[in-house]
Amino acid sequence: MMLRAFSLVALLAAGCATTGEGDPRDPLEPMNRAIYRFNEVADEWVAIPVASAYRNVLHVEIRDRIRNFFANLADPWIGINNVLQGKFVEGFEDGMRFVFNSTLGLFGLHDVASDMGIEKHDEDFGQTLGRWGVPDGPYIVLPILSSSSVRDTAGWGVDVFTGDPVGYFRPIAVRNSAYALRLVNRRSELLDASRILEQAALDKYIFQRDAYLQRRRSLVYDGRPPREPREPEEPPEKEPAKEPAKEPAKAQ
Repeated sequence: MMLRAFSLVALLAAGCATTGEGDPRDPLEPMNRAIYRFNEVADEWVAIPVASAYRNVLHVEIRDRIRNFFANLADPWIGINNVLQGKFVEGFEDGMRFVFNSTLGLFGLHDVASDMGIEKHDEDFGQTLGRWGVPDGPYIVLPILSSSSVRDTAGWGVDVFTGDPVGYFRPIAVRNSAYALRLVNRRSELLDASRILEQAALDKYIFQRDAYLQRRRSLVYDGRPPREPREPEEPPEKEPAKEPAKEPAKAQ
């Protein structure tokens, strides 16, 4: 999860706002902007105060252990997605990460696998669909969850209902508490990124949209996205042929 936070910070720091009027990737912009404003209000009045209090109360070492615990639970599904994408070595590494961190790392509280040199990957079913050639589809803003696309929303549904072990926690109160803890911990990691966004963007909606689409494209291609095809230039319009000047009539 921290990798995602660092990636977002890097994109926000390097990006720049554009006008983006009539962007073909965002045909639902009026609706998306309305949802985006709702998310901003919810974030300002609920998420940021809770995440700030959480970060002030819990020591960074405790927050790191919480992050490690949930990141370890995600590794088996990350490995499955790597295998589905044909990256079998990375899938094997994800499995080894889960084994070592769940045992030597005390149920994932300590990331011993990274200390052993086993790389942490970041894969989800939306990326798998992208590697299979499924296009992004229109950009959409989801309530609370924020930036997404039609493809990534479908992938998120598979992630949640198939690949997220937290969904199987019982009793239900424990499951819901785990969801809330993971969400608050993740939001606390993005507080600094939010400040960068506030300072850097002329139009925060466009800034976040472009950063999200750029990051997702990079993730689908493991940081080596192909060049996007250029739109063909329209040939210049031909000027109508001029009629030859008529010679003046000779006097009889």
